[in-house]
Amino acid sequence: MANETVFKRYEGNPIITAAAVPRANSIHNSAVIPFEDRFIGIFRVDEIDMNFTLHLGKSLDGINWEIEPEKIKIESDNPELYISRQSYDPRITKLDNTYYITWCNSAPQGPCIGLAETKDFKTFIQRENPFGVANRNCVIFPRKINGKFAALNRPSDGGHTPFGDIFYATSPDLTHWGCHRFVFGPSSVSGWQTTKVGAGPVPIETPEGWLLIYHGVWTSCNGYLYYAGGALLDLEEPWKVLYRTRDYLLGPTETYERVGDVPNVIFPSAAVIFDETVRIYYGCADTCISIADANMGELINFIKEHSL
Repeated sequence: MANETVFKRYEGNPIITAAAVPRANSIHNSAVIPFEDRFIGIFRVDEIDMNFTLHLGKSLDGINWEIEPEKIKIESDNPELYISRQSYDPRITKLDNTYYITWCNSAPQGPCIGLAETKDFKTFIQRENPFGVANRNCVIFPRKINGKFAALNRPSDGGHTPFGDIFYATSPDLTHWGCHRFVFGPSSVSGWQTTKVGAGPVPIETPEGWLLIYHGVWTSCNGYLYYAGGALLDLEEPWKVLYRTRDYLLGPTETYERVGDVPNVIFPSAAVIFDETVRIYYGCADTCISIADANMGELINFIKEHSL
């Protein structure tokens, strides 16, 4: 397929379309993780009234999915915590025996990050929002770093943000966040990521560093184009960037990536490891979901050899 580097698209893409849920206008930018003997996911479903809702999905092979038609119910004893009608772009992190879900939970003042936890994907408990308005693209690291929870996030604004840098923060309890560190922002010498960047799937720990798949945005004369890139971050000081791709890993070249509600978008939001293979799940043109696979060693070498 066109302009592939180390990631090879699945021939059956897209694997999930709006046909999977009765009220769906589109399904994209979703989270997937292994769970027990199968895969489980939290899916962004943009419904026909154009509210964005989060739905649970299950799969035996990670390709063929059954997605529940009703949105998930997230419980809270605090009436000041709520699930917005515009809840989207979830990620899932497993840390010890708990699964943490983050998503963009829009508020009247602008987008913010929601946080919930579950142990069984049946009961979901909402926690305090980890960051203030406005913020997007939060992923929690899959282990504590120097004894603290850690996350990547991207401060934003109330609109379709024309800027964006990735920041690192830590917390002793998942409620109080601080020690903010700049990780990286747009590049002036790599065209596909000159406008903004944002964290994609949960970082993957490797001997070479934290493997971060991220999205980069280029502003053309016809609007934003979204691409997937890769970086390696220091294991104990993840705000320190060891390598970061100059060349994109995956760009919107296929019809299902170019044509949709928001054209020309590849938005990586989940990654699953199969032996030596890294599979990414990515939203296509804000309309459907596809997958692409890469060999772990080849991916790390590509990031190092094609670094800024």
